Amino acid sequence: MTSRSTAGRLSGRLVIVNLGVLAAPLAMFLVSLLVTGGETNLQVLITLASLFFTCLVVGGLGVSRFVTTRYRITDGRFELSSGLLFRSRHSVPIARVRSVDLTANPLHRVFGLTTLRIDTGGQGGSAVRGLRLDGITTADAAELRRRIIEARGTSPAVPDSDGLISALDRSWLRYAPLTVWGVGGVLAAAGTVYRVLREMKIDPLELGVVKDLIHRFGSVPLWYGVLLAVLSLVALGVVCSTAAFIESWSGYELRRGEGGVLRIRRGLLATRSVSMEESRLRGVELVEPIPLRWARGARLNAVTSGLGDREENRRRRALTPPVPRSEALMVAADVLQEGELLAGDGLASHPRAALRRRVSRALTAAVLIAAVPAALGLWLGPALVTTGWVTGLVLVPILTAFAYGAYRALGHGMRGRYLTATYGAFARRTVVLRRDGIIGWTITRSPFQRRAGLLTLGATTSAGDGVYRVRDVSVAQGLTLAETAVPRLLAPFVEWER
Repeated sequence: MTSRSTAGRLSGRLVIVNLGVLAAPLAMFLVSLLVTGGETNLQVLITLASLFFTCLVVGGLGVSRFVTTRYRITDGRFELSSGLLFRSRHSVPIARVRSVDLTANPLHRVFGLTTLRIDTGGQGGSAVRGLRLDGITTADAAELRRRIIEARGTSPAVPDSDGLISALDRSWLRYAPLTVWGVGGVLAAAGTVYRVLREMKIDPLELGVVKDLIHRFGSVPLWYGVLLAVLSLVALGVVCSTAAFIESWSGYELRRGEGGVLRIRRGLLATRSVSMEESRLRGVELVEPIPLRWARGARLNAVTSGLGDREENRRRRALTPPVPRSEALMVAADVLQEGELLAGDGLASHPRAALRRRVSRALTAAVLIAAVPAALGLWLGPALVTTGWVTGLVLVPILTAFAYGAYRALGHGMRGRYLTATYGAFARRTVVLRRDGIIGWTITRSPFQRRAGLLTLGATTSAGDGVYRVRDVSVAQGLTLAETAVPRLLAPFVEWER
């Protein structure tokens, strides 16, 4: 169809937003004065001046983007031109548009702006994958998305207000602390602060707060200091994990919208709206890390294409936050419009050789870890040798239990038009993949697998991670599964014994 022409440009409010980055050097200068008690030095001034110049350049580039960027929809194409010294023009057929997503950081939200991303689902450079309009008004972004959907020839099949699949429940907040990302974030933030202070010739160990902590706890026993540090780190990690959950998932809604599109909206400070075409959905993945699994929680990801390259896909594929497992199963059934596909019962078990492989790897890991202090004890004293023995005795049953858990997690089978596979020790994953979305098979066999008569079968697809594996099945199991799931796809490359 031929659409009527629609032209536009970025909002003038973007100039204020871009020049606002100059506030960062001033804020850092005030923080440095607060940390050092009002003292400063030449190195601090040079660092802040460099940062100011960098922010000035960034702000200038943003202003030039406002001046030069133009876009329009005409004759079934979306056209975008931008650039001051190097002018670039892009034209994308509306029929190739896979998703139109909206995001807004806190500063954009203050000025009523948003970033519109048009994704074509390509795997090449950024111009091939999609286009971005960074700094248009929220009303213009919503109207432009509506026009693109209209130009694609799709109509609202289901009213957006009636297509609610899942929405945020405040009780889900109890799952927020059950992740290691909070602890990792604390360590990353501490490392960043340390490097910045060192660049400014400020010794963190000489700060008054640090000296006071050393004075208070410097005389306590080592074990007590280590225990206190670990507990403090975990407490900060819990706080950071909870804060990250609130920021990322406040206002969460999953809806089936117009034109056969699943739309996820979420975010407190930075809002995000991700669209997924149901026609490009190839399955779902249920993820259950150990802390969530113990609390009967899980996360649900989409196995889909049209979300950019692999890294972008991983950032944007989440269908739910950490939720009760029953909620994740309900969402999966609604999204796939199928019955129960993620249940672990009824799947084919894997050979006992797969269990032996996991137990042997667990014992090897325990020995190697325990060997480190034991080896050091030969030079530094018998106490470390004893520590090595104790470490090994503690790790052997723990890692063996994980090995048995990893084996129990293994399973595979077919449920209607879907292939199901489960695996994982620390994070159990259950994948259901549409059989007609499998475009190839990969078979890998390590020397240890060949010796045990096992193989790993990988289902190749154009969506999600690209390959989803059925781990450590017997040769007969793997080949039969491949032939049954997608007949005649693997058969020409296999010589069957008679």
